[in-house]
Amino acid sequence: MPAAPDTIPTHSRSERESSGGYSGWRLLREAITGHRGWSRAWAKPAPRPRYRVVIVGGGGHGLATAFYLATQYGITDVAVLERGPIGLGNVGRNTTFVRSNYFHPQNIRFYEFSLQQWEKLEQTLNFNAMVSQRGTLNLFHTEAQRDLFTRRANQMRLLGVDAEAVSRERVKALVPLIDLDNGRYPVLGGFLQPRGGTVRHDAVAWGYARAASAAGVDVIEQCEITGIVRDAKRVKGVETTRGFVGADIVCLAVAGHSSRLAAMAGVTLPIETHVLQAFVTEAVKPVLDVVLTYGPSHFYVSQSDKGGLVYGGGLDGYNTYGQRGTLPMAEELAASAVTLMPGLARLRVLRQWGGVMDMTMDGSPLITRTPVDGLILNGGWCYGGFKAIPAGGITTAHLIATGAPHPLAAHMGLERFASGHTVDERGAGPYPYAH
Repeated sequence: MPAAPDTIPTHSRSERESSGGYSGWRLLREAITGHRGWSRAWAKPAPRPRYRVVIVGGGGHGLATAFYLATQYGITDVAVLERGPIGLGNVGRNTTFVRSNYFHPQNIRFYEFSLQQWEKLEQTLNFNAMVSQRGTLNLFHTEAQRDLFTRRANQMRLLGVDAEAVSRERVKALVPLIDLDNGRYPVLGGFLQPRGGTVRHDAVAWGYARAASAAGVDVIEQCEITGIVRDAKRVKGVETTRGFVGADIVCLAVAGHSSRLAAMAGVTLPIETHVLQAFVTEAVKPVLDVVLTYGPSHFYVSQSDKGGLVYGGGLDGYNTYGQRGTLPMAEELAASAVTLMPGLARLRVLRQWGGVMDMTMDGSPLITRTPVDGLILNGGWCYGGFKAIPAGGITTAHLIATGAPHPLAAHMGLERFASGHTVDERGAGPYPYAH
């Protein structure tokens, strides 16, 4: 790993001023004094000519990596470059689920570690991320699916992770609106992870940005990358809409744009980009207390704290960078929702949006060095990016700081595609649309 600069420019107290610690006492004090003591949540510095580490992408993984670099490794000469405002990328375009009910032991350990970080994240960041461990319920509809879920649950329990088999009667008790004997895919039972749930996506972005800034990181918005500068072997920095920024290490954490930015450095990735859509309905009284997934049509739904039902489905199946919805997917998911819970037919859909997914060929992510020295990649998250934010940040920070993969992410290297040691989480083969 390159040596740190002899001197690191520091910011004045006013430049680093943040909103300070949050507490019930402070809320009371600000209420009494007219809320005049609040200030911006994170600093707004201009980019400096050079940093030890430049992280491209101010989403969940980029901000988490910067935060853990500063707080766990003491590396604060870090810039996070985001092309727009914080929170408008994929971190704010998802259905907010967190869970660790995976199949491969390596992935179970990784996502369980992430779930453990979610459980204490609000204390870590001093920020209300609205972590709600309401449980994640996967339904099964055939004997084969039952056997598959039983195998997955047993694998989880062997690794000390919570998992429960759920009968038809228990499913009905957990989800009173469900039609167990619907004509499309009758429900035979389910598989519950009680510690799964949801987290407010905007709060995750804001909390990490605020905490990283307070730790000394430059969080720079409205700074789009236009090129990556390298010599024959090593990365030198990035060209941006706000000028050249030099760096010893450049980390790409740009979700669905991973392939496009890696290509700027001459690196081709085993990734395809697809759109994943999500929807939210009008608010209603509480009707759904768990995160519910409906495997045959790849439908998943939860109820937000505002009362709206947040739901999504599978990929559209074609390559695109467009962050927009399509009518066929809206119709397919509406049919799935009404089939499973007929009472939802009366709800109006208020919003529809899309996020760009970086789908690897085996359905498992990448936290890895690349053939270009100093260029680090965090990407290829498929459907698992949001739930992996804390673990992704910690393991990427470890790779940057030490030069070696974190033990929990050792299986996520790029070299696995050359050697044939892929981690096929879904058992669907090298077809991103099938993952």
